[in-house]
Amino acid sequence: MNAALQHSAKRLHINGSRLWDSLMEMARIGATPKGGVCRLALTDLDKQGRDLFVRWAKEAGCTISVDRMGNVFARRAGSDDSLAPVITGSHADSQPTGGRFDGIYGVLGGLEVIRSLNDHGITTRRAIEVVIWTNEEGSRFAPAMVSSGVFAGVFSLDYGLSRADVDG
Repeated sequence: MNAALQHSAKRLHINGSRLWDSLMEMARIGATPKGGVCRLALTDLDKQGRDLFVRWAKEAGCTISVDRMGNVFARRAGSDDSLAPVITGSHADSQPTGGRFDGIYGVLGGLEVIRSLNDHGITTRRAIEVVIWTNEEGSRFAPAMVSSGVFAGVFSLDYGLSRADVDG
């Protein structure tokens, strides 16, 4: 690593307070009495969490796309669009008695990387995408991880779209 890059890397940091505040604001959506959350996939509470993430991602300069399975992609452009993006993220849905950081920490951690790159005026060569996978927990639509499975080619789109709510 050259000296200028080493010096820059030593100064690069995320805004821990901003990340914590984002986590705490998101944890209010679907908050449970024991300190966790209940944001089942594709419920109104899940939508509220996704909408909040989309607002924050747009404020950070990202473009938003949603695939047929409802996976949300927030993209920060890079300097070379011919390169595949770096993708990070997780899920926003929870188990009925989920922990407040389960899944969403991976999503908001990725968003904080984008915010921090913006703060430091850094342009990446590759685009960076933060994704919210739909129905990772599988609490409403079995099996778990069906939407990321469709994205990865493990399941067909028809199979993914045919999943029914476990409550009918």
